[in-house]
Amino acid sequence: MTGQDDGFLVGGDIPVLLRRSSRARRMTLRVTRAEGQVVLTLPTKASLTEGRAFVESRVDWLRRIRATMPVPSVIRHGAVLPVEGFDVTVTPAAVRSARIEGDRLLVPSGRPVGVVVAAYLKHLAHARLVPACDHHAARLGQSFRAISLRDTRSRWGSCTHDGRLMFSWRLAMAPRAVLDYVAAHEVAHLAHMDHSAAFWATTAHLVPDYQRHRGWLRQNGHDLLAWRFQGQDG
Repeated sequence: MTGQDDGFLVGGDIPVLLRRSSRARRMTLRVTRAEGQVVLTLPTKASLTEGRAFVESRVDWLRRIRATMPVPSVIRHGAVLPVEGFDVTVTPAAVRSARIEGDRLLVPSGRPVGVVVAAYLKHLAHARLVPACDHHAARLGQSFRAISLRDTRSRWGSCTHDGRLMFSWRLAMAPRAVLDYVAAHEVAHLAHMDHSAAFWATTAHLVPDYQRHRGWLRQNGHDLLAWRFQGQDG
C-alpha cells in the first residue's frame, strides 16, 4: 500500500512530494519525467527526519537533474507544437472543429484551446493506432480485445495478458513512423509477454528499423510530455 503525506522544501526552493509505502524496503528518490516533480518514497517505519536528511544530502544532484528537464509548454493561441512530427501553430479561426491547414492547427475561436487541442490529438492518435495495430496483429496471426488511450507518464504503451492495448495519445505528436513502432511493440507483446530476445525479434520482423524510432522517443519523448493542456484531464 502507498500513501501520500504533505510535501516539504529542500535547499530552500525544491518542493518534494512525500509518499509512504508498506512495500518499500528503502528510501528512494526520483524526479518525474513530465513535471520535474521530486518524489521521495519512504518505508512506513522510516521517520520524516530521516527522509529530509536523505533528500538534503542529494540537493546538488537534484539541481543538476532539474536543470536538464524541458520547460513545460502550455497550449495557447500562437503556440507551436508538433503534430505527427511537424510543427504547427495553434491558430483561432471560424471553424467548428480543429483541423490542420498547412502549418497551422486551426481551433474554434472562443473555446478552451487546451481542451480542443487535446481532443484533436486523442482523435488523431486513435485514427492512426487502430489500423496500425490491426495491420501488425494480422501479420503475426494475433488478435487484441481493445485499444484505449490515456495520458500516461511512465510508458508509451502497454499490453495486458488478455489482449488489451493501451497507448499514450501524445504519440499523435510524434512522427507517424514512431507511432507505428510503438503499435508494433505492443502488438508483439501479444506473442511474447516479456522483453526476451524472441520479443525483440518479433518487433524487428514487424518494424526492421525499430531501434531508430525507439531512439527518437528516448531523445524527444520528454518534450512531448512537457506540453500542458490547461482545462483537460487525461
